[in-house]
Amino acid sequence: MTNLFIDTNIVIDLLAKREPFYKAAAKLFSLADRGKVKLFVSSLTFANTNYVLSKLNNSTLAREILTRFKVLVVVVDLNDKIIELSLNDKSFPDFEDGLQHYSALENEADIIITRNLKDFKNAKIPAMTAQAYLTQ
Repeated sequence: MTNLFIDTNIVIDLLAKREPFYKAAAKLFSLADRGKVKLFVSSLTFANTNYVLSKLNNSTLAREILTRFKVLVVVVDLNDKIIELSLNDKSFPDFEDGLQHYSALENEADIIITRNLKDFKNAKIPAMTAQAYLTQ
């Protein structure tokens, strides 16, 4: 089974139904629901997604959405090692991207799924869009 690390933008595409990205995100998460892939997200993704969904809706609805979503993914911790690696890796100018990258590595993801490929050009594992993954 393929282990996919899902960047926050893909999660928000799904849960906020952002077009034109929603369909690809929904198909990707459908694969997880059917046991075809294993999806990992950072605990940071839950915090960031809650913030965005709360602004779009309200905090109660945001939590309900995240509660239903949580059954589809493995939530990985941010720990001292991941933070240390991210702080010291200058090839990721955006600290959050470094956190996502090292979370993926530490949890043995095969691919990072993101819409921001340029942010992961220095990643040690492949990065793909949801659409590209689905059409491979």
